[in-house]
Amino acid sequence: MSSPLSAALEPRMSKPDWLASPKVLRTEVLAGLVVALALIPEAISFSIIAGVDPGVGLFASFTMAVVISVVGGRKAMISAATGAVALVIAPLNREHGLGYLVAAVILAGVFQVVLGALGVAKLMRFVPRSVMVGFVNALAVLIFMAQVPEVRDVPWAVYPLVVAGLALMVFFPKVTRTVPAPLVSIVVLTVITVAAGIAVPTVGDRGELPSSLPVPGLPDVPFTMDTLTLIAPYALAMALVGLMESLMTAKLVDDITDTHSDKTRESVGQGIANIVTGFFGGMGGCAMIGQTMINVRVSGARTRLSTFLAGAFLMVLCIVFGPVVSDIPMAALVAVMVMVSVATFDWHSVRPKTLKRMPPGETVVMATTVIVVVATHNLAVGVVVGSVTAMVIFAKRVAHLADVSGVVDPDGTQVVYSVTGELFFASSNDLVHQFDYKGDPDDVVIDLSGTHIWDASSVAALDAVETKYARRGKKVTVTGLNEPSAHMRRRLAGQLTDSH
Repeated sequence: MSSPLSAALEPRMSKPDWLASPKVLRTEVLAGLVVALALIPEAISFSIIAGVDPGVGLFASFTMAVVISVVGGRKAMISAATGAVALVIAPLNREHGLGYLVAAVILAGVFQVVLGALGVAKLMRFVPRSVMVGFVNALAVLIFMAQVPEVRDVPWAVYPLVVAGLALMVFFPKVTRTVPAPLVSIVVLTVITVAAGIAVPTVGDRGELPSSLPVPGLPDVPFTMDTLTLIAPYALAMALVGLMESLMTAKLVDDITDTHSDKTRESVGQGIANIVTGFFGGMGGCAMIGQTMINVRVSGARTRLSTFLAGAFLMVLCIVFGPVVSDIPMAALVAVMVMVSVATFDWHSVRPKTLKRMPPGETVVMATTVIVVVATHNLAVGVVVGSVTAMVIFAKRVAHLADVSGVVDPDGTQVVYSVTGELFFASSNDLVHQFDYKGDPDDVVIDLSGTHIWDASSVAALDAVETKYARRGKKVTVTGLNEPSAHMRRRLAGQLTDSH
């Protein structure tokens, strides 16, 4: 049996998907180019958030995309420098410098490899569908909100350019889908602004693009226990946020493409990519949902080639075509991201007909996830809060499903109570109060064939029932337990309270 780590590193012996046909190859190449163009301003923005030079974010996006295209578990997903990771590690860079940030990125990668090997990806099964829908809708809102600053206090020409970009992306696919509409929009708007000499904010205004490839090296920090204890909390936070965002994105792409991906391999792959990125002086990252949506939903990419080329084209565009890329108007990229936000939002989930049919608790969970994500700008926090809310609502819903009904024998010497439903910490709280301790005959039978004991709280509740009857000199017989329930009761009965 191969380990998750070996699975992440195993070579692909079969023919690559992108060699299936010239059409697939063309789609993957053009998708990678569109994503690379969209990555540049994003990476620069996240570098600013983290308090580092633009090159640090651009290098991270290059190495993350290239490495994850080989070792990742989800085809066509884009990993690069992200805002979530930038927010986590910004305080470390601000207080201690870039060397400690890079060391934290490497340690975060190690944590992700370990967590992936331990099977942390299996926790995704506990994320309810309503949380997933809220996650997607919140993401769409965040993508749209991130574009708002780009259209504030700008020359008036920005607005018609954005409208023109949106129009191109809506109507160009009706003419042909051979070339991705976002790429056409970017090229056309760039040509117009340069040819007409229109003064609008451009990619070059965000920061200077790198002129050479990154060089590997060790982080400039003392290799001591003090350094480790300093960076460990930041590294663990980055590892958890990165895995959460990456696994949620992988699940979203699974649903869009109707394919399954290896989440364990993706978790390990994210760690390997961050380790490599750290040694190349990058700020680390994780899956980028916005760019992944451009790649998968807008451009139609489905293979690892688009992910690899997104990173490769990013460096080529910066190093070889830096002056040209610097002239791309931000309005063109704003239009692309607005289109992505519209395509990402699950409009079906907010239709009145859907909301009317949906259980109120599901709607509450979805709304809670959206509100928390938008308020904190942290997708991981929103997913955790949404999942906890869903669990609380579920527990409340089933808490009163344990039903107790008693039947007294005709001769009045015995009463048989039948318990149905699930017994766990929420439902077992009411169990103690559903028996007539004073009025029942001396022989009491509790039939549990219609239920299951899930936890110690339920065993403690049964102990309490027996104790209350025993104080009145009455005998209790428990019957009908299935084997797991009987085993738990044998192990815990009488051991949950101090008898002294």
